Amino acid sequence: METLLVSTKKINYRYFEPLFKGPVKVSLTKSAEKNIQRSYQDLSTLLDSETTIYGVNTGFGNLSHIPINASDQNQLQINLVKSHASGLGEPIELGTVRTILLLKLMTYAKGYSGVRPILVNKIIQFINKDILPVIPRKGSVGASGDLAPLGHMALSLIGEGKVFYEGRMVATKTALKKARIKPLKLGPKEGISLINGTQVSTAFSIKACLKGEDLLKTADIAGALSVENSFSSREVFRRDVHQLKDHPGQRASAENIFKMLRGSEIVRSHSNCGKVQDPYSFRCIPHIHGACRDSFQHAVTMIDHEINSVSDNPLVMDGRTVLSSGHFHAEHIAQALDFLAIAFAEIGAISERRTHYFMKGIDSVIPPFVAKEPGLESGYMIAHVTATALASENKTLSHPASVDSLPTSGGQEDQVSMAPWAGNKLFEIQSNVSSILAIELIVAGAANAIGSRTLSAGKGTLPALKILNDHCDYDKGDRPLSSEIQKITELIISGHLLAMVTKSLRLE
Repeated sequence: METLLVSTKKINYRYFEPLFKGPVKVSLTKSAEKNIQRSYQDLSTLLDSETTIYGVNTGFGNLSHIPINASDQNQLQINLVKSHASGLGEPIELGTVRTILLLKLMTYAKGYSGVRPILVNKIIQFINKDILPVIPRKGSVGASGDLAPLGHMALSLIGEGKVFYEGRMVATKTALKKARIKPLKLGPKEGISLINGTQVSTAFSIKACLKGEDLLKTADIAGALSVENSFSSREVFRRDVHQLKDHPGQRASAENIFKMLRGSEIVRSHSNCGKVQDPYSFRCIPHIHGACRDSFQHAVTMIDHEINSVSDNPLVMDGRTVLSSGHFHAEHIAQALDFLAIAFAEIGAISERRTHYFMKGIDSVIPPFVAKEPGLESGYMIAHVTATALASENKTLSHPASVDSLPTSGGQEDQVSMAPWAGNKLFEIQSNVSSILAIELIVAGAANAIGSRTLSAGKGTLPALKILNDHCDYDKGDRPLSSEIQKITELIISGHLLAMVTKSLRLE
């Protein structure tokens, strides 16, 4: 089991990849432990001086003008957690929950939250024992912290609610008893600290980046296979051509496709066909895929900045000052997720166009709808319709969430980010794109089986074709295609198809 060290050093989204593969162990560096202890002592000093501190000795949101007696301050935190555990929907998947917990630890490690070391150790115990709170997917507007989902996380820490433990959803009390862990008793500021922050929104963005990086490369594979089997030109992907445009994503995509088509007898077979130009969805793959790649990198930069930020409120600045700031606001994450939604919707849109090109038939070699006996058979007509439906759905889902805002908390929280919704709809887009690419790959493979089976494919397209031939019954005519589409989609999502191609050559 991998051990992750929590420190104040800068990291990027790839640091979290092990959490999506299974349980991990975490530990704090000595400097992180010192930061946590110092911050707690600073808060204690301020409480002893009876300084007014939001959410510690006052109410919350629009009730912040109401003072809270010292004898009620612990109960205030318990009430806060219980009332905020108001989320709905399917539970967030386990890898993302691990990421949420770890992101909370990382904020505490920087030493501006004022929580006790015992709280931090409790989170460590949950991660190390893989006791994962059941956190509903819906209910956060991505401002004032991801309040509802983090409320459910905090609820588990105090021994209530439900958790996933040893493969089952059980009452938290049951899991803690079995793991021999005592529930946390909240102290001043600890409830508000647990629920304030962008950890859910940021965890969503990390998951999207981990999925998206492979998806962009897979799009190049699908594009290369379509170029090859539509008898389109390889020459438009030459390095010297794309050095004329100063876009790194464009250059990378062009390089990928050019390399994957190296050695292709199919490409050589039509090198003197007299055709001058291919459709945009083929000729402009580097320009469109490349723009999506560059948007991805821009979003990654914003997300990595948030990963390395303090996300809490109020902030314990030193032994004299506690400031109410807006570091719980997830606008950066919301916009980053919106950029990604647009980028991946475009990946799906151009893939659908390439599939459409095959539906018309190509020259006298590929029949309409890539059917063996057009008329008697419909071929891949409705598989393309499915791709079209998904691409259209993505266009609706790509409408930015961050431009919408509804005030909450009696108007105190009057401009919110909607980052969690941006993440949830992005996941749907990415899932749709995986299936759109699967359909393109299947159709291009079918075109290969009809028009070019006797010719060798390129260095990168050959392993993709092998996978398609293993899982698609191209020797048959019309047949139910859902299971084949689903299987290739799974191979895309799992990374297996990409891994097989990258055994032959490195992709940018």
